[in-house]
Amino acid sequence: MRVTATGTGLLFAALFAAAVLPAQPAAAAGPYCPNLGHANPGKVPADLEAAVAKTFQIDDTAVRDAAFLRCIGPKLMGCYIGANLDCDKAETSRSLPGATAWCRDNPGSKIIPMSATGHDTIYQWFCKGHRAIAGKAVVTVDSQGYIADNWREIR
Repeated sequence: MRVTATGTGLLFAALFAAAVLPAQPAAAAGPYCPNLGHANPGKVPADLEAAVAKTFQIDDTAVRDAAFLRCIGPKLMGCYIGANLDCDKAETSRSLPGATAWCRDNPGSKIIPMSATGHDTIYQWFCKGHRAIAGKAVVTVDSQGYIADNWREIR
């Protein structure tokens, strides 16, 4: 009878501790990368904000507002949205509605601004008459389809 009372007491204590103590975040269970669940960009966890801030030379508030992380295998990569920087997948299409509209309004234009094409395009654009033409690729796309130069390794 005494063994059962002790066992019940231990079980109660364990259940009480599990209910009262805060759960540890998933990141504390192991490294952030490699993890297939982190292959797509996500918000920066609080425990990695300082490392991201140091990499991009920004403050923690900027990290919380405009920085993202993702894994490329074992590498932890970060991106900070800034002027002309995009953290989404690169736009590799050779036909863009914004570029088409620009050429309709500005036939023969030697350059189509990013305000018309979007900042995620990989091409330099121009107009041939009223037609938008995707010229040479001006940025590199990584193996996951993101603009490589916008992402930096976080150490």
